[in-house]
Amino acid sequence: MLRDRMKSRAPTPALLRRQHALMAVALLGLIAAALLLVAPAGRRAHATTDRCGVSGDLATLDMTLPHVAKALEAGGPIVIVAFGSSSTYGTGASARDKTYPSRLAALLTRRLPRANIVVLNRGVGGETAATTLDRIDSDAIAAHPDLVIWQVGTNDVLRDVDPLAAGAVIREGVTRMQRAGIDVVLMDVQFAPAVLQHAIFREMERVIAAEGRLLGVPVIHRFAMMREWAEEGRMPLSLMISRDHLHMTDASYDCLARRIGRSIALAARSTGS
Repeated sequence: MLRDRMKSRAPTPALLRRQHALMAVALLGLIAAALLLVAPAGRRAHATTDRCGVSGDLATLDMTLPHVAKALEAGGPIVIVAFGSSSTYGTGASARDKTYPSRLAALLTRRLPRANIVVLNRGVGGETAATTLDRIDSDAIAAHPDLVIWQVGTNDVLRDVDPLAAGAVIREGVTRMQRAGIDVVLMDVQFAPAVLQHAIFREMERVIAAEGRLLGVPVIHRFAMMREWAEEGRMPLSLMISRDHLHMTDASYDCLARRIGRSIALAARSTGS
C-alpha cells in the first residue's frame, strides 16, 4: 500500500521536464542579475566608450517613413505618438522629462531644427498588446500622427500570454494604423532579469520580428540593444535597469531615445530626398 501511494505521487516525465525548464529560466535571470549588477564594466569598456553605441544591424534601424518625410518636406509639424505600456509611460525615470518620449522630442528637435516636433506620450502601465489595442483608435489614430512607435510584448511575456495570440493583435493594430495613413514602428521587449525569468521571451521576440517583416514595418530591437550594452560593458545592468529588475532608468531611456531619434532623422531625410 505504501509503495503504491509513493508511486502515485511520483512526478511524471512531462512534469519533470517542465520543472527543469522553469528552473533553467529562473537560473538565467539570477545569473544575469548577479553578474551584471556587480560588474561596472565589461571587456570593451574604457573611458571613451559610447555607452549608447551598438554594432552591426542595430547601429542604424532600417526605417522607411514616407509620412514623416512628407511632413518634414512640407514644413509642418511632425507628430509622433509613443504608444505602449509602462516603459513608454516612463516608469523608472526620475522625472517626466527623462522618459524616452520626452528625450526623443528633445533630440529630434536638435537633429531636425526646422521641423516642429511633437511627441505625445500615450503609455499606460501594465497593458498587454490586447488591452493597448482597445485604445488604439482614441489614443493613437485620433491624434492624426505621422508616426506611431508601438512598444509591445513585455507585459505579455510577464503574464505568459501566447506569443502567437499577441502577434495576431499586433497585426490587427498595425494594419488599422497603416490604413489611417500612419507610419508605424514596433519596439520589442526590454532585456531585464524579470523578463528573462519567462521562457517565452524568446518566442515573443521572434513573433514581433516576424510581424514586422510581414507588415513591412521597422522593429526597434530593444532587447538586443540593451543586452549588448550590458554584455559589452557599455552600461552595467545596475545603471540600465531599476531596482524592480524590470523597468529602465534615466540612462537607458536616454540611450534608447538617441538610437531611435538618429534612425528617424536619417529615415525622414533619405525617404524625402
